[in-house]
Amino acid sequence: PALRQLSHYLLAHYQKGTRPVRDWRTTTNVAIDLMVYAILSVDEKNQVLTTYIWYRQHWTDEFLQWDPARFDNLTQISLPAESIWVPDILINEFVDVGKSPHVPYVYVGHHGEVQNLKPIQVMTACSLDIYNFPFDVQNCSLTFTSWLHHIRDINLSLWRQPELIKFDRSVFMNQGEWELLYVLSSFQEFSVKSSDSYAEMKFYVVIRRRPLFYTVSLLLPSIFLMVMDIVGFYLPPNSGERVSFKITLLLGYSVFLIIVSDTLPATAVGTPLIGTYFVVCMALLVISLTETILIVRLVHKQDLQPHVPEWVKHLLLERAAVLLCIRDRTKFSQSRTQSSDICRQVENNDSTAKLNPYSYEDPRECEASGGARPAPAFAGPSEGSPLMLGVLREVTAMRQLLEKREEFRDVAREWLQVGYVLDVLLFRAYLAAVLAYSITLGTLWSVWRDA
Repeated sequence: PALRQLSHYLLAHYQKGTRPVRDWRTTTNVAIDLMVYAILSVDEKNQVLTTYIWYRQHWTDEFLQWDPARFDNLTQISLPAESIWVPDILINEFVDVGKSPHVPYVYVGHHGEVQNLKPIQVMTACSLDIYNFPFDVQNCSLTFTSWLHHIRDINLSLWRQPELIKFDRSVFMNQGEWELLYVLSSFQEFSVKSSDSYAEMKFYVVIRRRPLFYTVSLLLPSIFLMVMDIVGFYLPPNSGERVSFKITLLLGYSVFLIIVSDTLPATAVGTPLIGTYFVVCMALLVISLTETILIVRLVHKQDLQPHVPEWVKHLLLERAAVLLCIRDRTKFSQSRTQSSDICRQVENNDSTAKLNPYSYEDPRECEASGGARPAPAFAGPSEGSPLMLGVLREVTAMRQLLEKREEFRDVAREWLQVGYVLDVLLFRAYLAAVLAYSITLGTLWSVWRDA
């Protein structure tokens, strides 16, 4: 009966349409508090943050006061929120009405203190910076203000100290993608042109993305493909398998980018650095394939391939070989040329000996004959000369063909050496570019992660 009597006593002549002060010059001070319960979603494309908060209001209603001794020592009572005056405090960044549960009651103390506690699903506009994705930190504000009453009618303050609000994670569910770092609070007055000032209480919700999922699903596959591209340089430069291997890697990376395109956040104002990273990796793969095609074209054996220019020999086979600490290929080339000349000389001697009818295999035969050479059976000029000339022409043609073939082999060997040195030079330049790029990105992401 005491609850019913007190409720009837308080609401019988209550006017909820009027600000609850006995003197209109008195300012109603509303103390507010906020606790973040969960980060539901972050929509980078539409720049919308959805959070679930526990919101509390506290103000004094001068028409809701009573003497506890008259009502069985009741010092607190719950009343319907629709039956009393409630301040029109809204969040400026609201973009949509969330699915918040309806709490129909408020607590009222015997001195007129009203406590309005309710959970709210907040969908607010937030300027999201995704450049550091997936190591990004977002700072979104929730601005509480009275939409109609200026600061002389309704003023705002904090229910708790700012230090207590900043690191309060007592109700935060931190098992999702986002981690709550802290909540900052500040008070300021806001005015539009020359109009009256309004009281604003800003809460800055600072959250950080957990990057483990994106590191495993985005960065590691890309790193593995780049490592395989570097390993592909160890295939022989004159092997056609390197070109097909590089093309397969490029195709695989293209498929990988198509798969991860839906995972990357997209905004109209900027592109995350990881998107630039993927584009640069694709460009490096294209450069690697181009270098491979150039080397294979250079060392490809052709019968009409010209000799290596002297300046190319001096620049690559001498200077670059020493600079890159490569074994001197010119000596190898000279040794192969000398060995081929020796083989040609032996072949020439053998063919001359076989074609000379007056030569002897053993000098002792010459001594036994007394220095006199026997006349061949076909010594007649009319019978032997045409036959011998024909044989000599055929043997000379064969010898020229073999010499030409050996010359082609020497030219191909020289271009192979040039291609080998050029391949090592381009590979080390490519490797230096990849390492410098990886170290730069790794340093930036480490700084952002630990910031």
